[in-house]
Amino acid sequence: MESVKNSDLKSSVNGGVVDVYGEDSATIEHSITPWSLSVSSGYSLLRDPRYNKGLAFSEKERDTHYLRGLLPPAVVDQNLQEKRLINNIRQYQYPLQKYMALTELQERNERLFYKLLIDHVEELLPIVYTPTVGEACQKYGSIFRRPQGLFISLKERGKILDVLKNWPERNIQVIVVTDGERILGLGDLGCQGMGIPVGKLALYTALGGVRPSACLPVTIDVGTNNEKLLNDEFYIGLKQKRATGQEYRDLLHEFMSAVKQNYGENVLIQFEDFANHNAFQLLAKYRDTHLVFNDDIQGTAAVVLAGLVSAQKLTNSPLAEHTFLFLGAGEAGTGIVELIALYISKQMNASVEESRKKIWLVDSKGLIVNSRKESLQAFKKPWAHEHEPVNDLLGAIKAIKPNVLIGSAGIGRSFTKEVIEAMSSINERPLIMALSNPTTQSECTAEEAYTWSKGRAIFASGSPFDPVEYEESVFVSTQANNAYIFPGFGLGLVISGAIRVHDDMLLAAAEALAGQVSKENYEKGMIYPSFSSIRKISAHIAANVATKAYELGLAGRLPRPKEIVKCAESSVYSPTYRIYR
Repeated sequence: MESVKNSDLKSSVNGGVVDVYGEDSATIEHSITPWSLSVSSGYSLLRDPRYNKGLAFSEKERDTHYLRGLLPPAVVDQNLQEKRLINNIRQYQYPLQKYMALTELQERNERLFYKLLIDHVEELLPIVYTPTVGEACQKYGSIFRRPQGLFISLKERGKILDVLKNWPERNIQVIVVTDGERILGLGDLGCQGMGIPVGKLALYTALGGVRPSACLPVTIDVGTNNEKLLNDEFYIGLKQKRATGQEYRDLLHEFMSAVKQNYGENVLIQFEDFANHNAFQLLAKYRDTHLVFNDDIQGTAAVVLAGLVSAQKLTNSPLAEHTFLFLGAGEAGTGIVELIALYISKQMNASVEESRKKIWLVDSKGLIVNSRKESLQAFKKPWAHEHEPVNDLLGAIKAIKPNVLIGSAGIGRSFTKEVIEAMSSINERPLIMALSNPTTQSECTAEEAYTWSKGRAIFASGSPFDPVEYEESVFVSTQANNAYIFPGFGLGLVISGAIRVHDDMLLAAAEALAGQVSKENYEKGMIYPSFSSIRKISAHIAANVATKAYELGLAGRLPRPKEIVKCAESSVYSPTYRIYR
C-alpha cells in the first residue's frame, strides 16, 4: 500500500483533532511529552488516564518521571496487561459487573481501555453498548463513581457557554447529547441517560478512530417524569417534572448556540435518545444551521438500508420490486422509510412520493391509511395510502403481502409464530428485521425467526443473538447495529471538515457498509459484515461520506485529499502506548 502524501495528511485531521503535541504523528519509537496543564510526573502521572501506563512504564521512564517506589518492580508490556484484564473481565458473572470494570479501566488507563475494546470488539460491544448500557443507565445513580462528560441542567440557564468552557479539552470535534427521555426501549431515565453518550463516544474512538480528547458526552437535564427516579434517594439528576414547551426549547437553543460559539462550525452534534416529538423538531430546526445528526432517525435508517441493499444478493430481487411493512411509526421507523424511499427513487429515477407507495406502516391503531389522515401526526401523513382499515399486524401482512417485515416499535415478541408463518407463506425468503432494543423488547428472537420460517428467513436484529441450529444447519444472524454506521459516518464528517449533513451522505454510508459484506458472510446467512473488521469498515464509510461532502460542496477542509480511504485510515486514533521523554 502506498503511503499517504504529506499534503493529504495535512488536509485531514489526525484522529479527529489537530495533533498539537505530535502524539499520533510520531512513530511508536519516537518519544513524546505527556502534557496536561503541565508536564505530568510522579503520582499525578499515575492518576492521569490519558497518560497512565501502569506497570508498562519502562525503567528509564520510572526514573525520568519520579515513579520509583510508586509502582511494583515488574515491568510488563501492554499486550500482557490486556491479556490479564480480559481474563479478569471474563470471570465476572453479570454483564453489569463487566460494564463497571471497563468503566473503571477507562477512568484510569485510557489507551489500555481502547486497545482492549478494539481487540475484543465482538465480545465487549454488547457490554459497552446495547444491551448492557441500558441496564447501566437504569442503575446509573447507584453505580456512579466519577463524572464523565458535562451535565447541563436547568440550573445552568444563561451560563451554558461558561459550562462548556469548564471542560478541559478545547478542540472538540464530536458531541453526543441526550436529554434522557427515551433511553433505548426503557423510557425516561432523566439524568441517568448519560451512559448513552459516554458509550457512543467510546465507540466513536474504538470503531471510528476519533481521538478521545476530541469527544464530549453531554446530558441535558430538564427533569424527569419517571416517578421511580423522582422518589429514589440515589437519583443524581433534578428531582422535578420535565420542562416542556418554551422553557425546554430555550435551554436547547442556548446549548446549540453555545456549542457553535465555543467549538466552531465543524463540531458534530449527535442527538441521542430524545423523545419522538423533540427529536424530529430539533433535527428540522438545526440541520440547516449546525452540523447535526440524529442516530435514532438517520443512523438507524442508514444501517437498515445497508442490510436491505446487502440482502438483495440473497433474495435475488432489487429493492424497487419489494413491498415493505413496518411495525412502528416513531422516529426510527419513519427515518428508515424516508431513506428507503429516497434510495428507491434514485434507483428508479422516480419521485420520492412514487417510491413511498411500496412502503406501509403499522402503528398502535393499525395500518396507516388515508381514512386516518386527519388524526395522524405530520410525520406519519406521507405514509397514509389508499386501503381499507386494518387493525393489527397479522391482518396487515395478509392484506399487503410484504416481502420485508421490519419492527421498530419496542414491543417485545410482537412478531408471533402466526406473523412469521404468514410472511413465510408469501415469500420463499422472507426478510425479517427485529430492530427494537434491548433484547427483552425485540420483536422476536433469532431462534423464533428461523424455526417458525423453517430456516428460510433472512433475519437481522437490533440486539445480539447466538447462532441457531435448525435441521442440521447453523444460522448466524447479524445485528443491525448503528455502531456499523455512526463511527465511520462521524469520521467522514471530521476528515472532510463538513459543515452540514445531507441525506446523500447517509446513502453513501449505507452503500459503503453493504459493500463490505463478504461471500463468507452471505454463506452463513449474514447481511452485515463481521464486527472484527469494523475499523476497516468505518474507514470505507468515512471515505464515502467525505467524498460525498466534497461533491456537494459541504466540505471545509481543503484541498481535497487525492486518496480519501488512505486519508481516513491514516487519521484513526491508535491506543498503543507511547514512549515518554
